[in-house]
Amino acid sequence: MLFGKKEEPELAEVLDQRRPSNVEAMNQVHRKSVSNKGLTGASALTVRQSILPITLVTILFFLWGFAYGLLDVLNAKFQNSLNITAAKAGGLQGAYFGAYLIGPPTWAGWVVRKFGYRWTFIIGLVVYGIGALMFWPSAVYRSFAGFCGSLFIVGSGLSTLETSANPFIATCGPPRLSEFRLELSQSFQAIGSVMAPLLASRVFFKNTDPQDLSNVQWTYLGIAAFVFLLAVVFYFAPIPEVTDADMALQAEQCAGLTGYVDKPLKKQYKLFFGVAAQFCYVGAQVGVASQFIKYSVESAGISDAAGSDRYALGQGLFAIGRFAAAGLMMVMKPRWVLMAFMTGVMIFIAAAMGVNGEGGVAMLCLVLFFESCVFPTIFTLSIRGLGRHTKRGSSWIVAAVSGGALFPSLTGLVADNKSYHIAMCVPLVGFFVAFAFPIYLNTVCAQELDGFRESTIGYHGEDGENGDVAREGRSPSVVHEEKGISPLEKEVAY
Repeated sequence: MLFGKKEEPELAEVLDQRRPSNVEAMNQVHRKSVSNKGLTGASALTVRQSILPITLVTILFFLWGFAYGLLDVLNAKFQNSLNITAAKAGGLQGAYFGAYLIGPPTWAGWVVRKFGYRWTFIIGLVVYGIGALMFWPSAVYRSFAGFCGSLFIVGSGLSTLETSANPFIATCGPPRLSEFRLELSQSFQAIGSVMAPLLASRVFFKNTDPQDLSNVQWTYLGIAAFVFLLAVVFYFAPIPEVTDADMALQAEQCAGLTGYVDKPLKKQYKLFFGVAAQFCYVGAQVGVASQFIKYSVESAGISDAAGSDRYALGQGLFAIGRFAAAGLMMVMKPRWVLMAFMTGVMIFIAAAMGVNGEGGVAMLCLVLFFESCVFPTIFTLSIRGLGRHTKRGSSWIVAAVSGGALFPSLTGLVADNKSYHIAMCVPLVGFFVAFAFPIYLNTVCAQELDGFRESTIGYHGEDGENGDVAREGRSPSVVHEEKGISPLEKEVAY
């Protein structure tokens, strides 16, 4: 869990360095790697400077949304082709989400701290591509174990991408827009999740023999070719490196607004609460998704095909909810948005347990709508103020996605012994733990979170400077960090 601790800078190291300008950060984007202890100036990027790299990384969000969307379709395909039980097919989800438990807190987290975001993107894409290629021999030999192993490799690649992409989006640009950026980028992940099953049913697996897995082979071969090409694109792409030293400096710049004080990782209680909340939330979300179709069949007495249509509607609402939440974050505090959406989740998951017929299905669709903003918002609010611990803390939150390997099996176990309505009590428990997190944020961490929202780092001020000491209200004890900075270094945000 502590891989790469020595790659984190000490605060004294950060404050003794000359601070590069954001222009220098953009001019040095082609470096092969970067020291996590060195300042690059990328923590003060403007909106204009961050648009291109964020757009490129947003493609990755769509990519793993698409991969996740294919998972349920492949589940059903393998059950029919390999004649396996639903419980055994659930091993696919265990393999996929289990990879998140291993990679981010160990080797993936170490890579992002040791070599920076660019090489973590490239390594994640290559691992993902290798996993996609492994589907070919697995299909040839009709090996379920092979498919589980392939999905584990795919999950390892995607968890590596998430270990770098989530904190990169959250930190690449003005800090006051952190939650908005990640919410908007993750909206395209939701679009990928909606598109994948639609393409799978209407293009990839249309009019095919239920025993024929050749389309699975060709589908993943195409994905592998695409991600290998994308890895080459990221090698040449203008990706600025935001180091832990940069985040430590940014936290110090906002100290007058947030009350930030540098603390060791073991005292970052908000992070630990966020990891627990994310683990339970993701587990509950996947638990609902995995049983949605069977719940619809039980509740409304409809066919599996009709239940799939209802699930597609719910996924559409999930995507709409992310765009809606991103818009709300431009006018409302993110901690309020998270509280409102989690309240909606709690209300409608409880209603789904008690309402039968199409009304129950509608309640579950609304659960998906209100789930939409929770993951990215928990992520960004949890890493606020981590400073020099940002990358390591981010890897732990990504590891919490492994909750998706636990809750679906528990939900299915209750469904087998009781009913799918009663089984929703398992996600309800997970959502309850996650619901406690926005309560904590709004009562204990309000000043810190609101301070980052008021920061003008990355914006054009009256004096034309970004991250100005006086304007950000920094502590006088860190003014010496400004040595070597020319007052003429200016950058306009728009």
